[in-house]
Amino acid sequence: MPHASVLIVDDEKNILSTLSRALRLEDFDVDVAGNADITYRKLAAKAYDLLLLDVQLPDQDGLTVLRTLREGGNDVPVIMMSGHGTIETAVEATRLGAFTFLEKPIGTESLLIAIRNSLGFAQLAAENRQLKEASGATDELLGDSRVMVDLRERIALASNANANVLITGERGTGKELVARAIHRGSQRAAGPYEKLNCAAVPSELIESELFGHEAGAFTGATKQRRGKFERASGGTLFLDEVGDMPAQMQAKLLRVLQENEIERVGGSAVIRVDVRIVAATNKDLRREIDEGRFRADLHDRLNVLPVRVPPLRERLEDVPRLAEHFLRQVCAANGRRGKSLSEGAMKLLTSYDYPGNVRELRNLIERLVILTPDEVVDERAARALLPIAGAGAGTYYRPGTPLRRMLATVERDLILRALEHHRGHITNTAADLGLERSHLYKKMKALEIRRESRGGDKR
Repeated sequence: MPHASVLIVDDEKNILSTLSRALRLEDFDVDVAGNADITYRKLAAKAYDLLLLDVQLPDQDGLTVLRTLREGGNDVPVIMMSGHGTIETAVEATRLGAFTFLEKPIGTESLLIAIRNSLGFAQLAAENRQLKEASGATDELLGDSRVMVDLRERIALASNANANVLITGERGTGKELVARAIHRGSQRAAGPYEKLNCAAVPSELIESELFGHEAGAFTGATKQRRGKFERASGGTLFLDEVGDMPAQMQAKLLRVLQENEIERVGGSAVIRVDVRIVAATNKDLRREIDEGRFRADLHDRLNVLPVRVPPLRERLEDVPRLAEHFLRQVCAANGRRGKSLSEGAMKLLTSYDYPGNVRELRNLIERLVILTPDEVVDERAARALLPIAGAGAGTYYRPGTPLRRMLATVERDLILRALEHHRGHITNTAADLGLERSHLYKKMKALEIRRESRGGDKR
């Protein structure tokens, strides 16, 4: 694997010289360190592809170095070396996350095999993480509606660029999934993908989360820690709910975006970073700017490529496909036999406006799967469990839908509710609605309301 960067850590100069020469001949980018302190400083300044680490160092043993790196969030692949290796040491090194353990003297061929296997395994592990993160990542991007076709086209365009992206949309629309899709389709796909929810981190800790901190920087900072920017260098940093970022941090983030440099909390060293920012918010940032809660210059830096994720009510024609997908997914996750949705239940699902968007649809499907004992979820079961019956008139409005179709949806729902109230009794339902029985029958036929679904033709 040519051009991979390797840091060799050993206090014996002849070993450093021998291993460096062997690896450089194989076109590796090699750096060396003679103790733990230098190792920490070099790892803080550069992201290496591999660490060759001796067990015995003059200031700190290699196992402690490995443990410190892992606890600090550094997942660089590590190969341990020792001239006095024991089974216990090898087992402990593996437990702490080392890829393998080599005993000195180390032959060139065995070293190269170990390095290539370690790098290969690290690449597979990274790809596996991406696949796991992406599992279900197309859930909210399913659909053939015009707005979804437009969204996928916009994602493709954003993926083929390196500019910052600002994703806007309501809660539950799938903004993070769009961010992951942009990262996976970009030239940075092989690099790291880090995320931070700006609304979930206390304001006093968000700077440390983004930029990292030095040991002793504040109470509780017992070890050096790399922040999201360092860990995302060479890849993408997703800033979710960026509209909730504290004002002081907005200024610091703007500086980083301008200079591509950070300083850890409590530190003075300038660290160069190469990070693409994909930010998301459900807030109207223009209004936030007008009301003095968000910086206009930061908005301009983030909003180079705007991407809007449509709410589910703008693509209700995608509900059947999404519902079937979630149905299979939820049944498998809960160990249930495959269930299906009746035609009436599906129509009920497509008559709702989903204020919680696709996330709410998935939750509704999960509720139906768990609480419906039958294999077929019919309209009666759906109506009993879904919050649709209490929806307001705004529920029925669908942009771009002809009025007659929306009125038919309202009329069908009202008749179904009346039938439910009168336990399927046609005469009582007709009287309640001020209709002749024959007129009610005609409406039920036109609206595809089957009498058997109401418990029979009760006069």
